[in-house]
Amino acid sequence: MSQNGAAFERAQRVIPGGVNSPVRAFKAVGGTPLFVKSARGCTFVDLDDKTYVDYVMSWGPLILGHAHPAVVEAVQNAAGRGTSFGAPTEAESELAELIVGMVPSVEKVRFCSSGTEATMSALRLARAFTGRDKVVKFAGCYHGHADAFLISAGSGALTLGTPDSPGITAGTARDTVSLAYNDLDAVRAAFDAHPGEIACVILEPYVGNMGFVLPKPGFLAGLRELTQRHGAVLIFDEVMTGFRVAPGGVQQRENILPDMTTLGKIVGGGLPVGAVGGRSEIMERLSPVGAVYQAGTLSGNPLAMAAGIATLRLLQEAGIYEKLDGLAARLIEGLDTVFVRHGVAHQATQRGSMFGFFFTPQPVTDLASAKTSDVSFYARFFHAMLERGIYFAPSQFEAGFLSSMHDEAVVDRTVAAADDAIAALHAT
Repeated sequence: MSQNGAAFERAQRVIPGGVNSPVRAFKAVGGTPLFVKSARGCTFVDLDDKTYVDYVMSWGPLILGHAHPAVVEAVQNAAGRGTSFGAPTEAESELAELIVGMVPSVEKVRFCSSGTEATMSALRLARAFTGRDKVVKFAGCYHGHADAFLISAGSGALTLGTPDSPGITAGTARDTVSLAYNDLDAVRAAFDAHPGEIACVILEPYVGNMGFVLPKPGFLAGLRELTQRHGAVLIFDEVMTGFRVAPGGVQQRENILPDMTTLGKIVGGGLPVGAVGGRSEIMERLSPVGAVYQAGTLSGNPLAMAAGIATLRLLQEAGIYEKLDGLAARLIEGLDTVFVRHGVAHQATQRGSMFGFFFTPQPVTDLASAKTSDVSFYARFFHAMLERGIYFAPSQFEAGFLSSMHDEAVVDRTVAAADDAIAALHAT
């Protein structure tokens, strides 16, 4: 048995499914999950001492790559001063100032410890601000595992084939209106059907949790106009896209400003963190200034703040986003050429350092069209690439990520591996 296999057997004896987040279990693609021993730059090494080029990058946070020296040094220095205080530190203000300076719509920000906490807090704030109960979300968008968001959820829930989780009450389901992504007419109809009842519309402006799916032209602008007209709060969940597709996220790239934004991943430089930000008049409803309660013993953790500060400062260097965009475009263009050469029906796209591809002949614009992808072929392709030292997401329904440590040689090696993998799959 491989070392990975032995580690998985051990884990299953004490951890449900052997993993602490479902998609890691490889159920969508089959086989034994890889256990990471170490990582640096754009690669990691598993317990069997095999090295892989990583296009998951901890599901997005590692835009500077694994174990970036500046981030490691910042965390080590912070740890030497103490790992947690339960009291304010100046690092919290420094990171908040960086976020406010980079994300166009954010005037104030509150830190927490996960993206789920951030979206949960945003939802509570929106309801308190508007005095309304109902929430509009989109099937296939994933906003963490708070109850209101596990109604037609994406990401791991979709991968496991149970998009509506047991344990969600009928009352929660009644207050959650789940619509098809990119369907502006459905949003109009929802506002007409529930006049004066909808507190907010929340979405991933670029979806990373049903694969990588982009908004149709006019969709985001239409949401902005509808929410303003009906007095609802527009929330962009930029936990994945924040600082990924542009310094100020999708809202900067598309020039559409939401009322509130949820952030995470890159904000912590690879450490657990979340943040909710937005207009001051909304944010100041939070306790202790306002009546909306939100708290967390480890919120603003000094290690996460240090890693986030180091990361965001490096992301302000000239040319980094142009490099990342160019690398992702080179990868997708290369994969597109390979798939076309071998007659593989597909859709492929990228924005910034995020990318995705589906094995389907039809355009992917929402959850229904994403689910037309040939997941069986994706699983075979995933393992063929794994054999060649390339690690894509172990699910068709996840985005891919590059880092500043990837380069043209690595991308070209990946494209060559894909060419070889498809040829081998067609030969069997």
